[in-house]
Amino acid sequence: MTETSYPRIGETVRRETLENGLHVCVVQKPGYCRRYAFFATRYGGMDRRFRLGGVWHDTPAGIAHYLEHKMFDTEDGSAMQQFSQNGAEPNAFTANAMTAYYFDCTEHFEENLRILLSFVSKPYFTQESVDKERGIIAQEIRMTEDTPDWRVYKNLLGCLYRANPARLPIAGTVESIAEITPETLYACHRAFYAPSNMMLCVVGDVEAETVLAAAREILPPERGEAIERDYGDESGEVNERSVTCQMEIATPQFLVGFKCPVSGEGEEQLRQSLIGELACDILFGDSSPLYMRLYDEGLINGSFGGDFDQLPGAAYLYAGGECKEPERVAHALMDEAARLGAEGVDEAFYRQILRANFGASLRSLGSFENVASGMADGWFRGFDPYRFPEVYDSIRREDVEAFLRENVTDARRAMSMLTPRGKKA
Repeated sequence: MTETSYPRIGETVRRETLENGLHVCVVQKPGYCRRYAFFATRYGGMDRRFRLGGVWHDTPAGIAHYLEHKMFDTEDGSAMQQFSQNGAEPNAFTANAMTAYYFDCTEHFEENLRILLSFVSKPYFTQESVDKERGIIAQEIRMTEDTPDWRVYKNLLGCLYRANPARLPIAGTVESIAEITPETLYACHRAFYAPSNMMLCVVGDVEAETVLAAAREILPPERGEAIERDYGDESGEVNERSVTCQMEIATPQFLVGFKCPVSGEGEEQLRQSLIGELACDILFGDSSPLYMRLYDEGLINGSFGGDFDQLPGAAYLYAGGECKEPERVAHALMDEAARLGAEGVDEAFYRQILRANFGASLRSLGSFENVASGMADGWFRGFDPYRFPEVYDSIRREDVEAFLRENVTDARRAMSMLTPRGKKA
């Protein structure tokens, strides 16, 4: 097992890739009573179309999320009950490009780790349990669709992307999950829950050898086949300029998005993420001149915010909130981005934002959850997240200015708006 020290952030990480292809990462936290295990697969809501064994497969929207719901079922009952008996707090989530299962405990760590590895690697479904879950997930989907924040965001992705599956909801639709059967769940588990497509990260004061021994004993020895994924053939143009939807809300709401080029491989993705985050804070963060001006003019309120995100085959910057004049705010964002790109960002303000973002990255190391999910995301995307100090060192103010100048433009813009039901946009 290799050990890597990161003196700039005071962390030590031990890593090993097992014979079956599973990557194991142990982040040492000496003296902590808490232990956290995170078992993830590179499989999420976007992985609907893939090729395995030379054959292309198309699966229903929402199947990764459905599978996550059913994985806690075991022949003996429920893994949740086993964790509870050992004093652990388990949970799981499905994102666009990852599904993860995890637990938090202070005692019986090895027993809980064995439970985690066992139920994730050995699925158990019945027709009755799959049918019962369909109603539960359908209700969850309907509740989500009635949430304004979710609706305005998913509508924006539908405007930005024509083919990329990021435009589709992770949980699928009531219609799409009706196609899911035990057979399709087993098939997707065989394809994506192979050890070579997974990553195990443990954070806490634990013996790395204990983690490795459990993984070698419980997980299958086979690596699994390589998977080719199809995220659609996407052009640089937005799919649709705008969409307006009516909902039971009191105040109009909007998101404006800008479709950005997809970055390169490995550490370049981490670099682009950091540049994008800096650009957001400089352009419209709550300490930026533009934010304060728009707030003083009454065009935005405390709900206003945004971010930069990267997904397989997709990258975009977005901002919005409650607003009665979204077009004015969108044009103000573009005008300010053009000005910053042409005149440059104030050096003192740039340094202030850079220090704040670097400090936030340092503080995130105190969260076991952030550490583990960041390690898994980095492994799946080909970079070491603990190298963020060196990546920050490589970023110049000119990089952020170029990002704003090239991406926050009308040609890359799309708008999603919600209006109170019964009122015109």
